[in-house]
Amino acid sequence: MDDSIPAVAPALTLFQRDDCHLCDLALDVLAHARAPEFESVFIDDNDALEARYGIRVPVLRDETRGVELDWPFDAEGVLRFLAR
Repeated sequence: MDDSIPAVAPALTLFQRDDCHLCDLALDVLAHARAPEFESVFIDDNDALEARYGIRVPVLRDETRGVELDWPFDAEGVLRFLAR
């Protein structure tokens, strides 16, 4: 019998690129806002994600509600987004 707790995926996803200055800024904003744990997804080399997020990154997505917050955003904007 396995009593381990199953891993639960974070409810937030940050879509970003490698070597992306704006993505680095978004990470700083999320840290400043004390955002809950999130998954980082890099869209590089993924045609479907490139088509969806190509010029929009960084994008914060709430997977539970299916809503997205496009850059630019600040700490207060992140907090408002999370409180909806």
